[in-house]
Amino acid sequence: LMRPLQGCRGRGVIVGTVTLCLAAGWALQTPGGVSLVVPHPNINATVAQNILLSVEYSCRGVATIDWKHVSSWGTTSIVEWKSGNYVNISTVYKDRVTTFENGSIQLLNVGMRDAGYYFVTVTEEYGTNAYGTIIVNVYEIIYEDLHFVAVLFAFLAAVSAILICCMWLCNKSLHLFQKKTHKLTASTTEEIELETIEC
Repeated sequence: LMRPLQGCRGRGVIVGTVTLCLAAGWALQTPGGVSLVVPHPNINATVAQNILLSVEYSCRGVATIDWKHVSSWGTTSIVEWKSGNYVNISTVYKDRVTTFENGSIQLLNVGMRDAGYYFVTVTEEYGTNAYGTIIVNVYEIIYEDLHFVAVLFAFLAAVSAILICCMWLCNKSLHLFQKKTHKLTASTTEEIELETIEC
């Protein structure tokens, strides 16, 4: 009969435990992916307004954030940066973009050409990607409405002035008519009195 050696069994358990711990540690250190949340996927703005393209990402390693703008005028790269490192802003957006640690960007002084789709890509150093999209609508301040209101106000002011002049003329005419009527009545009364005296 052969008996298993007690020392070998103990060593097998230790080696198994160490292997299991190393495997668990390796599993914890491998990339767990990257997640990206876009709280406001639709933004409405007016010309010359500042807008915040808000996102929130999380990952284990160092992430690279890349923003692009797609519209009927084409695709433009806005900004790319690594968390805690360099920031590369496109010359088109120089002095118009502010970056934030959570991956968000603020776009200053928007114009009609800033309307469109904004795509953000967050790439983890291990190669995992997450994507987000924000739709931005930019509206002009409609000066035609203000112009219409100004013209209407001027027209009403002119009509009011004409009506005031007409009322003043009517009032003057009424006073003149009353004076003439009063004079006529006075002269008629005088004539009647004279006739009465003569009689």
